[in-house]
Amino acid sequence: MTLRMMWPWWVTLLVFAPMLAFTITQAVRARRHRRTAWWRRTGVVLALVVIALTPAVPSTQSTEVTSNAELYFVVDRTGSMVAEDYNGSEPRLEGVRHDLVALTEAMPGSRYTILSFDSQATQQLPMTTDARAVRSWAQTVNQEITSYSAGSAVDRPLEALAQSLETNAERNPENVRLVFFFSDGENTNEAAAEPTESYAPLAELVDGGAVLGYGTPQGGSMRSYDGTDNSGPGTDAPYITDPATGQPAVSAIDEGELRTVAADLGLEYENRTSPDSVEHLVADIDISQISDDGRRDVRHYSDVYWPAAVVLAGLLAWEAFALSRQIPKKRPRAAGPQARGAGDRAGADENRRAERVMVP
Repeated sequence: MTLRMMWPWWVTLLVFAPMLAFTITQAVRARRHRRTAWWRRTGVVLALVVIALTPAVPSTQSTEVTSNAELYFVVDRTGSMVAEDYNGSEPRLEGVRHDLVALTEAMPGSRYTILSFDSQATQQLPMTTDARAVRSWAQTVNQEITSYSAGSAVDRPLEALAQSLETNAERNPENVRLVFFFSDGENTNEAAAEPTESYAPLAELVDGGAVLGYGTPQGGSMRSYDGTDNSGPGTDAPYITDPATGQPAVSAIDEGELRTVAADLGLEYENRTSPDSVEHLVADIDISQISDDGRRDVRHYSDVYWPAAVVLAGLLAWEAFALSRQIPKKRPRAAGPQARGAGDRAGADENRRAERVMVP
């Protein structure tokens, strides 16, 4: 048995310790006829503590096929990712869409998260086992709005990726973490002259994956995007221009930067120029054998806090019944002095009328 606590242990202690101390103190100090009520309330608190701790036992049956693999998709959404030099003249994001879905299908039952970066890095999809959510995101992803662009930088998602990896490594140390980095490697922001920050500190948290590069040395032009359906790739929107020449800007892949990222993370690099198979990228990934540090056995657990919930329901019903008996019953209101006086006067008048009738 294990505890899958709903809250961190210190939160559980902070919430329930004062409540438990209060009910026990009241039960000890209360008069004889009140002690039962306070011990009952102590039982309610204890049942809540058990539910909060969430005891669980290893599951012997499972209908869902899952693995202990976590896939981190880091996607470049800068304007250069729609340069029209993928698979002929398609935007590079088309290649990203294809490869995202293909990798998800090649690693079924895994856990997926998506981080994207343009002018800033954000988590687009929290860790989930829902492959459909990955496909939906891939189908709708667009470049950043052109007027908001602050240039490209391959180290921009470094902090967000580090935070995600570290958090999940602490939460599920037995899992295997695979990083797939999708970019053209361009560095065009104002700090491009400075050395790119290294991904090497993250290497110990990464068990596999690949750095995937999009684009060609010849490069391609990019349609501007204003956030509407009438702009961006496949429309007649104007091309993004080069301020120096006034002509359509041309973006070329920077494989040197991408190979450096791959080397820092201990991953392979591959240039993706067409929607080819991705099976070879994961063919050597054996989840059951990828590490020898005790992470091979992944157990699934079933929560068994339901007995505490049954006890809690019974105690609450008992408490409600006891409180209902303390409500005073409504009694008929006695007649007031005025009502009695009015009745007496009415009786006297009636007697006088009777006497007058009887007089000859």
